[in-house]
Amino acid sequence: MAFRLAPTAASEGFRLEAHDSVGSTNTVALDHARAGDPGKLWVVTKKQESGRGRRGRSWAAPEGNLAATLLLLPGGELRLAATLGFVAGLALADALEAVVPKGRIAVAVDGASQGRNRFELKWPNDVLTSGAKLAGILLESAMLEGGRFAVAIGIGVNVVAYPQDLPYPATSLQALGAACGAETLFLALSDAWSENARLWDDGRGLSAIRKRWLARAAGLGGEVAVRIDGNVVRGVFETIDEDCRFVIRDDEGSVLTISAGDVHFGAVASARL
Repeated sequence: MAFRLAPTAASEGFRLEAHDSVGSTNTVALDHARAGDPGKLWVVTKKQESGRGRRGRSWAAPEGNLAATLLLLPGGELRLAATLGFVAGLALADALEAVVPKGRIAVAVDGASQGRNRFELKWPNDVLTSGAKLAGILLESAMLEGGRFAVAIGIGVNVVAYPQDLPYPATSLQALGAACGAETLFLALSDAWSENARLWDDGRGLSAIRKRWLARAAGLGGEVAVRIDGNVVRGVFETIDEDCRFVIRDDEGSVLTISAGDVHFGAVASARL
């Protein structure tokens, strides 16, 4: 099966560029933007050789995994465009629910997930199942002529393989017993993106996105530790605010709003980080 767009995505003017192998789908997408591409372009591959994660970390995508980047040239403020990462998380979770048969993936009931969803969203950019990382999302931007900017929304999913040398649990769809290929998952993702982007509505529907995201939030109400520039803050994950920032209540009862940081749940939250 070849990569293809869902009919809804094609009818809305989205385009597709598929590669057998690529260094980084985000890099390809942003290069297109600098060369004048109008956006609404999906760049996809089953093998990414030099992908990136948050904070300069590498993101391996061996043959059979999914690396997909959506290039957009949104209007408005860059701050608002940053919330597209939450749209992406919801779209990916919806796509996974659509293509993975019910009962194929069991949900562990623990302090982090509480068994609410098969696929949960970890602030700000991961998709988890039973507490293990299945996918990551990375937004990158580039300034263009005329004061405009481009946003590359990179989505990497462990379809057939996952890295073994991580300081946190990870998994893949194959390891979980779900026989779903990258092409099938992308087809569902391109459809789910359109649905969630319509809800987002250029930021006007951000409150609805926030509500949907919280319904899938990993660790909500539980103990968390957040590493921020070398410091660690501990508390209880209370919510995300109207700008999708992470909100915790620390041990002294103070409410802290966090714009960026690495979040850890459960036993890891209690350990020395």
